[in-house]
Amino acid sequence: MVWILFIGIALVSWIVSAQLKSRFNKYSKIPLMNGMTGKDIAEKMLHDNGIYDVQVVSVRGSLTDHYNPSNKTINLSEPVFKSSSVAAAAVAAHETGHAVQHARAYVPLKMRSALVPAVSFSSKWVTWILLAGILLINTFPMLIWFGIGLFAMTTLFSFVTLPVEINASSRALAWLSTAGVTNVSNHGQAKDALKWAAYTYVVAALGSLATLIYYIMIAMGNRR
Repeated sequence: MVWILFIGIALVSWIVSAQLKSRFNKYSKIPLMNGMTGKDIAEKMLHDNGIYDVQVVSVRGSLTDHYNPSNKTINLSEPVFKSSSVAAAAVAAHETGHAVQHARAYVPLKMRSALVPAVSFSSKWVTWILLAGILLINTFPMLIWFGIGLFAMTTLFSFVTLPVEINASSRALAWLSTAGVTNVSNHGQAKDALKWAAYTYVVAALGSLATLIYYIMIAMGNRR
């Protein structure tokens, strides 16, 4: 039964990932009427929100866009940074939404940032500790529980990430509409792109939860 769940989540993850790439490829070919690039959009959204201490920079790769709160930079992938398309607008506004969250001290973002050190440590060691815990489950049962605790930290991070991402998209879509960057003909496309991006975080969180439950079942099974 557990393996059916894992296979189901893996299948859904593949479908969502494929749909996300398909949507962004499609909407990357639809130009904005105002000709604004991703960089232009991010900078305008920042200024419209009274934020002037965040820098918009270009990074390599595709779908590598992110906001870094430690140095206050909005990092846009090259296709987004230079492009004037519906997809670029959606991504740029979404990442700027995180900068707005940071400036407004959005609580879930503060929670996620606080979890980063612990999650970094957990991600580095959790696989090896869980493997050792399974191998030594009969002689050192507490080891697997320690590994489960570390993995639970990454699962918590995945679920805390959900409201952060959803809220950033909501801020992005509201601003794109009120600022006149998108219109009746293309606002729905920007919304669709961000919707599929959000689905990837939902699937990741559910997958992490399923894996956590699986490890707990292994540990509990050893008690019988």
